[in-house]
Amino acid sequence: MKYLYYPLIVLFIAQTARAQNIDKIITKDYVDNLIKTLSSDDMQGRGTFTPGIDKAATFIAAEFKKIGLQPLKGATGYRQTFYKYQLNPQSTDVFIDGKAVAPSDVLVLSNTSENVSFTQSNSDGWIKLDPSKPFKGQLRAVLNSKKRQLVLVDPKFAADFNLMKSYFAKGAAIDEKDLKQAKPSASVLVLAPDTAIKEFNVALKYAVEKLPLFNVAGMIPGKSKAQEIVIFSGHYDHLGIIKAEGQDSIANGADDDASGTTAMIALARYYKKLNNSERTLIFVAFTAEEIGGYGAKYFSQQLNPDEVVAMFNIEMIGKASKFGKNTAFITGYDKSDFGKILQKNLEGTAFTFHPDPYTEQNLFYRSDNATLAALGVPAHTISTDQIDIDKLYHSVKDEYSSLDTENILSVIRAVALSARSIVKGTDAPVRIPKLVN
Repeated sequence: MKYLYYPLIVLFIAQTARAQNIDKIITKDYVDNLIKTLSSDDMQGRGTFTPGIDKAATFIAAEFKKIGLQPLKGATGYRQTFYKYQLNPQSTDVFIDGKAVAPSDVLVLSNTSENVSFTQSNSDGWIKLDPSKPFKGQLRAVLNSKKRQLVLVDPKFAADFNLMKSYFAKGAAIDEKDLKQAKPSASVLVLAPDTAIKEFNVALKYAVEKLPLFNVAGMIPGKSKAQEIVIFSGHYDHLGIIKAEGQDSIANGADDDASGTTAMIALARYYKKLNNSERTLIFVAFTAEEIGGYGAKYFSQQLNPDEVVAMFNIEMIGKASKFGKNTAFITGYDKSDFGKILQKNLEGTAFTFHPDPYTEQNLFYRSDNATLAALGVPAHTISTDQIDIDKLYHSVKDEYSSLDTENILSVIRAVALSARSIVKGTDAPVRIPKLVN
């Protein structure tokens, strides 16, 4: 009988050794330093186009250099810079049935032009959001419609409306080609109790400013399968300075997503220490996730998606998941066998991955994994956030003090162990059906 137990003993010893190795590299002190720095007031909430996000990018690049990552092929540094054109609101004139609407009750989304003017007769008309249905779902439908229209928002949605207004107070960030559209779209939301209107007139003016954005990316070249790529990512931007709650106006974004960015950096350190990756590993901190996922979109255009074997996007791991301690969920679990491979590699540990329990939130196509997933890559997001009850999400209270650092450590170590067969080159998740050509 003792011979039957021998393989189990060997497996136990091997897994114990791996765990000890991880514990020595991915330490609590190391992780704490990363997340405290990224979510400190000194970073000013890491808002896109702010000095705070520039400071955060410099910090991440310095960590990559300490670890010993190489810049991406063809790059001279870790910053992957690209540009957007910021449309800064100058004047907002909206009239409904001859009466001027206060600018505080107007929110413009999806605008792509310096000057926008339309009326009832030369636009797609007007609609009213249904007060009995969720605000976010209806708003998403409005934005996807790409229409020039007026949208009446019931006062019931005042809190949601004002929150969105604070997010987009600085206007839109768009590509140069979008500025040259012959008939730009624009959704003009008006907070009003009206149920019907006869006529309206919209006249908007913006100033245009060319501004830089930058992902921060580094790599560990693979050994025997260098052309095959595995990506580890998290977005390092957040909301910046928002409407104050008491004396605090800094949206520190400790969980969203300093936690995921910390995980990505810690994993880079781990794999560089091991130095035995057969596939090429890319580690990237994405910018501008909060304002449209621009960083991930640009990044995906710089590589061949057919060479990407898998993507581990990590977002909001700062608190225990609804499944309890030592658990996390994977978005799009049913779209590939990515999750099954990860769980197979965790056999003998206490950690388990679960399918996304919030499928109605459409999280799979709302994070930075979405662009590569649409191109066929098994790109998934790993998270523990209880998004349905998370009261700190997108608020000034998302600070380091609210985090469960043991949860963060357990997730990072679980990702490191669960990814090993993919990193080693012995497993490759099945491809996801492409949404685009």
